[in-house]
Amino acid sequence: MSKYGVYLSINNQDDGFQLPINPSSIEASEGSNGQTYDIIKLGEINVIKARSLTQYSFEGIFPAQRYPYLSVESPRTPKAYVEDIEKWIESKRPIRFVYTGKKYANGKSFEINEAVSIESFNWKETAGHGGDITYSLKLKKYVFYAARRISIQGASRGTSKSYVAAPATRPNDTQPPKVYAVVAGDTLWAIAKRTLGASARWKEIQSLNKLTDSQVKSLRIGQSLKIPR
Repeated sequence: MSKYGVYLSINNQDDGFQLPINPSSIEASEGSNGQTYDIIKLGEINVIKARSLTQYSFEGIFPAQRYPYLSVESPRTPKAYVEDIEKWIESKRPIRFVYTGKKYANGKSFEINEAVSIESFNWKETAGHGGDITYSLKLKKYVFYAARRISIQGASRGTSKSYVAAPATRPNDTQPPKVYAVVAGDTLWAIAKRTLGASARWKEIQSLNKLTDSQVKSLRIGQSLKIPR
C-alpha cells in the first residue's frame, strides 16, 4: 500500500477497501488518562495513569459520481461502503486502519497502521448531490488480549504451591472464508453480486483465490471458490 490514501479492512485485509475520496484531515487524540483528587489538608494532587488509547476521527464522502479527485479508479456505490462498515460493526471485531501519507523531501513519510474498533459511524445522503453520502467515522486503537492459562506446581501435601501463568498470545482474529461452488452460467461478477452484494467486488474473489485473468474467464462447474467474509 504505497499509494497515498486511507484503507479500512477486516479479517487480515481479506475484506476491505480504500476510501474513494481522501478526507481533508484526520484528527488523532491521545492522553494519559490522568485524574485529579482533592486531598484534605494536603491539597490537590494529580495521579498519572496509564496512557489512554489513541482515537482517530475524520469525515468524508462516498461519491455516487466520478469526481476528478477520486483516489480509486473504480469506486463502489455509496451504499456498498456503508453496508461494509455496518457489517463490521455488527461483527464486534477490530478492523485494520491504514493511512499512507505523502513522502517528504527526505524520503520519509508519516503512516498509521493499527487495529482499531469502530466507536461511531454516522452517514446521510446529501440532497442535491446526485446520491453522494457524507459520513463521519470515529476509531479507537485496539489492543489484542487473551485469557492466560494458570498451571499449579507442587500440589502434593506439605509442599508449597506456585502459580505459573502461561505467556499471553495474540489471538488470531481471522475467520475462514466462505466457500462457493461454481454452477453452470456463473461468472465472477455474478458470484460477487450473489455472495457479497456488489458485482464490483469480483476482484476481491480473484485475489483471494489467486486466479489469473484467463482463469477468471473460464470458471469450471463445481470449482470451489473462497469468498471473503
